[in-house]
Amino acid sequence: CATISPRCWKCGPLPPDPLILAFDTSAAHCAAALLSGDKVIAARHEDMAKGQAERLMVLLEELLAQANHVWADLDAIGVGVGPGNFTGIRISVAAARGLALGLGKPASGVSNFDLLVHQAAAEGARGLVSLQAPRETAYIQSFANGGAAGEPRVIDPADLPRDLGLDADCHVIGFRATEIAAPSGAHPLDVAPADIAPTLARIAARKLAAGGAIARPAPLYARAADAAPPRDAPPVIVP
Repeated sequence: CATISPRCWKCGPLPPDPLILAFDTSAAHCAAALLSGDKVIAARHEDMAKGQAERLMVLLEELLAQANHVWADLDAIGVGVGPGNFTGIRISVAAARGLALGLGKPASGVSNFDLLVHQAAAEGARGLVSLQAPRETAYIQSFANGGAAGEPRVIDPADLPRDLGLDADCHVIGFRATEIAAPSGAHPLDVAPADIAPTLARIAARKLAAGGAIARPAPLYARAADAAPPRDAPPVIVP
């Protein structure tokens, strides 16, 4: 396929300075960034409570035009997979999957847990990363070696479970970190604010550069939906 697309990822590793488009709609925003090598060459962040489905692809087109690029120039896609707003996560993950399929490029999912670990510069540390969840609860996930690992879960920081696996050598990052860390003597870490999409793009670049199998991006909901659609009646079979 090199005669069709000399940059096709299926024919070998990414180029030395890949062009990566990353975007996120997991919260009340539509954010995107274009990363070339280690330089962010374009970025947009628009706050919006709704309308991400209509705005996302237009915003991505505008971002590429701003940087004088077209879809075929891309080497990879990065996408935020949550946890966060259910509908927003589905919008961005579906867009990333469609673009990856249509362009023949890899797509890497990046969770909000990974974003916090990256922002805290927690290389070499281990412990828990915590995100705000509804009703003052927290989404938590273990992290080690600069990235989130293990299965996420929901906890109540006011009534901590005994199986968190924290000790005095661990760190806790994010929402209610001091409260979660205190019983075990773990250390809370401050998180400096960061632009979502550029940070997401850099994490996606790191994951893609690591090589190995690239899993298709999948939504990370961390909890079940508060409401489920009603079940449709079974179809009527006409004899």
